[in-house]
Amino acid sequence: MEFYSKVKWVLGILMVFILIVATNLIDRNNFKRVNESVVAIYEDRLIASNLVFEMFKLVNKKEVALKLTDTLFFNQENEIVNTNINNLVLRFELTKLTPDEHVVFDDFKNNFETLKSLDNNFISSNFKNKINQENMITHINKNLDDLSKIQLTEGKRQMSIGKKALSSVEFLTQLEICLLILLAITIQIIVMYKPK
Repeated sequence: MEFYSKVKWVLGILMVFILIVATNLIDRNNFKRVNESVVAIYEDRLIASNLVFEMFKLVNKKEVALKLTDTLFFNQENEIVNTNINNLVLRFELTKLTPDEHVVFDDFKNNFETLKSLDNNFISSNFKNKINQENMITHINKNLDDLSKIQLTEGKRQMSIGKKALSSVEFLTQLEICLLILLAITIQIIVMYKPK
C-alpha cells in the first residue's frame, strides 16, 4: 500500500472518528437535559405538590376548628398543627422555586405568620372575634391554590424540555446514521478508486 493510500485511509477514519465524537458530545448534552428535567419534575414539582397538599389539609383543619369555634383544638392542637405547617414550609423551601413561585410562597409565609398572631389574639379574647382569621385563611388558601397551579405549569414546562431534548437526540441519531453510511461509501470510493 503506497503512502497516498495510507493517508486516504487515515483521513477517512479520522473523519468518522470526529463525527462520532461530535455527535456523542451533543447526545450527552441532550441526555443531561432530559435527566435534569426528570429530576426537576420529581424533586421540584411532585414533592412540592405533595407539600402544598399537606399544608392545605392542615390549614383546612384550622379552618374547620375556627368555624366550629372548637376551643379544645385551639388550646391543645393548634400549636402542633402550626409546627407541622412550619416543617412543611421548611421542606418546601428546599425545592427549586421559580420567581413567580417565590413571590406566592413568600406571601403565603407572611399570611401564615399573621394567622398565627390572629390565633393567639382569638384565644386571648376568649374565642370571640374570628373574622380576621377567616379572611386570612381565605388568603392562605388562595396562596396554596396558586402554588398548586404553579406546580402543574412548571411540570408541563419541564416535560416539554425533556421532550425537545429527546426529539433532538432522535434526530441527531438518524443524522449520525445517514452521515456514517455516506462516509462509509465515500471511504470505499476513495479506497477502491484507482486513477489511470
